Amino acid sequence: MSAALALWLAAAMGVFVLANSVLRTYAASGWWPTLVAALVLFSVGNMMMVRLMRESGLAVAIAISSVLQLLLIAAVAVLWFGERPGGLQLAGMALGIVAVALIAWPQGQG
Repeated sequence: MSAALALWLAAAMGVFVLANSVLRTYAASGWWPTLVAALVLFSVGNMMMVRLMRESGLAVAIAISSVLQLLLIAAVAVLWFGERPGGLQLAGMALGIVAVALIAWPQGQG
């Protein structure tokens, strides 16, 4: 993955983390403009994912994006919303890290 593509992935993850945080705020408040803002942010994030899928393939882009979102949103849940994942959830996150490492591992010429 090129540096430009990694930067684009980081930006897309920022949009998705913000979208999920806004959606969590909507879940607590029920104020419908918050829901609209979250949906707009999700749409922007998905539009950004198109470039990632085009350049790195669907499987790699979605797998990496999904696990990064899992980890980043879990961090937001712990740090911002005071949620605490259990041991099994932490183990699942660790397995996600291993999965992304195996998916993104550089492939040799073959």
